[in-house]
Amino acid sequence: MLGPKVYIHFPGTAREALDFYQQIFGGELALYTLEEFNRTDGDPQGIAHGELTGQVCLGGADASAMDRPLRVEGMMLSLLGTAQPEVLHQWFDKLSAGGEVIDPLSDKPWGAVDGQVRDRYGVHWLIGYEPEKTE
Repeated sequence: MLGPKVYIHFPGTAREALDFYQQIFGGELALYTLEEFNRTDGDPQGIAHGELTGQVCLGGADASAMDRPLRVEGMMLSLLGTAQPEVLHQWFDKLSAGGEVIDPLSDKPWGAVDGQVRDRYGVHWLIGYEPEKTE
């Protein structure tokens, strides 16, 4: 992958969160514990590194004492046009479960379909697409 990849420090919920994202987006998930990395700075079964690869790529770990856990302000992850409209609607609905719909996924005055959701782990998502033009 060229360019930045999102890497999230979760407040002890990395395994649960990354499993949740894999259930939504599919792809391959690799999880490595602190014990597997020979680290002693937390719960041995805590996640030292996790990576979801596929159509949506995310990395993450449980925040250590030296890390600040996720707190999102002024930023969102954009999935604009990254999949077919029906898939984007499914992703939006699944990310909404246990989260907060900020702006429903709907037709907008400028001609696009988009919406925003903050999922149960505090990640803010922008999801949408440009509808096919009919002549």
